[in-house]
Amino acid sequence: MTELLLKYFRTKQQEVQSEKVYETQCPFCSMQCKMQLIEQSIVSRKKYTTVGKDNPTSEGRLCIKGMNAHQHPFHQDRITTPLLKVNGEFVRISWQEALTHIKEQFTEIQAVDGLDALSVYGSASITNEEAYLLGKFARVALKTRYIDYNGRLCMSAAATAANQTFGLDRGLTNALTEVPFTRVIILAGTNIAECQPTIMPYFEKAKENGAYIIAIDPRETGTTQIADLHLKVKPGMDAALANGLLKVIIEENLLDEQFIEERATGFEEVREYVTSLSLDELSEMTGVPSEQIRVAAIKFASEESGMLFTARGVEQQIDGTAAVRNLLNILISTGKIGKPYSGYGAITGQGNGQGAREHGQKADQLPGYRLIENEEHRAYISSIWGVDKEELPRKGVSAFEMFKKIDDGEITGMFLMCSNPVVSNPNAHFVKAALKKLKFLVAVDMFISETAKLADLILPASSYLEDEGTMTNLEGRVTLREASRPCPGEVKHDWEIICEIAKVLGKEEYFPYKNAEDIFNELRLASRGGTADYYGITYERIRKEKGILWPCPELDHQGTTRLFEESFAHPDGKAKMIAVPNIPDVPKEKPSEEFPLYLTTGRVMSHYLTGVQTRKSAALAARNFESYLEIHPETAKKYNIDNNRLVSVASKRGKIVVRSKWSDKIRQDTVFVPFHWADSQNVNLLVGEELDPSCKMPGFKVSAVNVTPV
Repeated sequence: MTELLLKYFRTKQQEVQSEKVYETQCPFCSMQCKMQLIEQSIVSRKKYTTVGKDNPTSEGRLCIKGMNAHQHPFHQDRITTPLLKVNGEFVRISWQEALTHIKEQFTEIQAVDGLDALSVYGSASITNEEAYLLGKFARVALKTRYIDYNGRLCMSAAATAANQTFGLDRGLTNALTEVPFTRVIILAGTNIAECQPTIMPYFEKAKENGAYIIAIDPRETGTTQIADLHLKVKPGMDAALANGLLKVIIEENLLDEQFIEERATGFEEVREYVTSLSLDELSEMTGVPSEQIRVAAIKFASEESGMLFTARGVEQQIDGTAAVRNLLNILISTGKIGKPYSGYGAITGQGNGQGAREHGQKADQLPGYRLIENEEHRAYISSIWGVDKEELPRKGVSAFEMFKKIDDGEITGMFLMCSNPVVSNPNAHFVKAALKKLKFLVAVDMFISETAKLADLILPASSYLEDEGTMTNLEGRVTLREASRPCPGEVKHDWEIICEIAKVLGKEEYFPYKNAEDIFNELRLASRGGTADYYGITYERIRKEKGILWPCPELDHQGTTRLFEESFAHPDGKAKMIAVPNIPDVPKEKPSEEFPLYLTTGRVMSHYLTGVQTRKSAALAARNFESYLEIHPETAKKYNIDNNRLVSVASKRGKIVVRSKWSDKIRQDTVFVPFHWADSQNVNLLVGEELDPSCKMPGFKVSAVNVTPV
């Protein structure tokens, strides 16, 4: 028997012919968890195991998405060569053919329709180097003003609110390590339990340490379960709820008068407005009992330290910027910012949502969070790029507004990188119809997504296992994704694709990079002196220190753990408060006789964004293989909706069919549909195209719908 066992183990040992370990980071949420992929060759097959690796942010934790992330890069549907559409079908072509085709099409479009007829649509999932390069490519190689990115649909309201209030936008004003020691926390419109699961231990530890947690959400979620108080707000009423909290804080004399006097402007305007409001009317408007508003306000204001976190539930509204600013009014009025265990956190959604918005993909922006209309900023970046500042285009328009310009015929060509706007944008029917009008659409992707299907040419992108570069996580910590696995087939990195197109367009001298580190070193210079200053950060330092929090202006600077300790980033050093109306100037859609229910949207744990990658992972797709409608049982009975049945959900814009899911954890006037699915289950077909006037965020979180049985 012993000999048989020894023989068995010897055989098993021999079967493992080789083992390789790839260092990388999760490609999904903004926690950017460090991990290793272990590849074992076992006879005629390969076995993959993902393990978490210790790091300052997620401390070695992984969620279900990270553990199964490797399944999509190895999927059989992955694109590994350029594909050209010929007679409605994609055929393989060489890179030389692809580049020649791009040169011909881009040159002809700009010769006939003008420089601004070309547009660039970027991504918040690409590296800092690639985000920086994409902005440079648009403005130097293409000389077009039209560039924006999918982060416009994610972080723009919080980013704009932070810039307007503080003068600076970094996801978290404090490091996550401070969260466990704060005394009170407001989680507004954020479901971190499903969207950023590896962040949850920070909040669970805070609760263990006695912190009081207040959640604001129309639904009960995994996140609201840890709350001591859940304010089940009516969709779209966050700004009004913040006014109710402010009213109680002011009338109970719970202000930090000294902090307001020394560190803020505009408070008297806020005081005058909110004290004129009726708490009972605010309660009626928001759907939150007045006593709960009082408890939340008094608890938050009374504690010595406190933190506020917002996410898409508050931000993805046509008054998202104003709603966040009103919540920031609460922080400022109680003096809970720029101090230990007190501060603000905008929970970034996409993997590089923070870094991708700092270095030039936004329509009005240049690297280092500089502004493209600022003459001093233009001069500085022009000197780094070696171009005349008068040649730099002026600002363009937001992501969704670019599709309107396509529809109007002003834009006739698009270079699309790692995004799926046909599924992610509001009024999705319109976006799809607009893209079909383009003379030429180039899509860079790993798969033939719903948008890539419309492309004339698809270029194969590299995955998180292969594409080295820096990412900036939700804290503002710049990390380095090593990514050493060779690219499969003829796949190229995004930065290589950009450089090769620039070369055939005759702009090679401006894109001389040999690797990602070359690009980062130029980014460091371009960001120097800007709001988002990366100059003191190097690949060597990141490897040694496991990530650095910006701003980091010098090589001997340790990075900035806590912002605004002495002053804010406005010229006068003060935060700017404003009075925020309960109802925005552009009214939100309200339920009617024809469309009697509020619709709100969001995520599930097993999927990411439009699902292009996670729906290619068998382990993740199996957990949620179709979309669904969450509806309260009483509401379902009212509209004859049985549980677990196909239902039609319709708005003024369109209709989808999903499966019903009864839940007593949602408001009776509200239904919920996740946004990871396409085609007949694409919830963004139902969402209107009205935009936040400050940041151009669509109102994903508030639509009026009806629900009927199929």
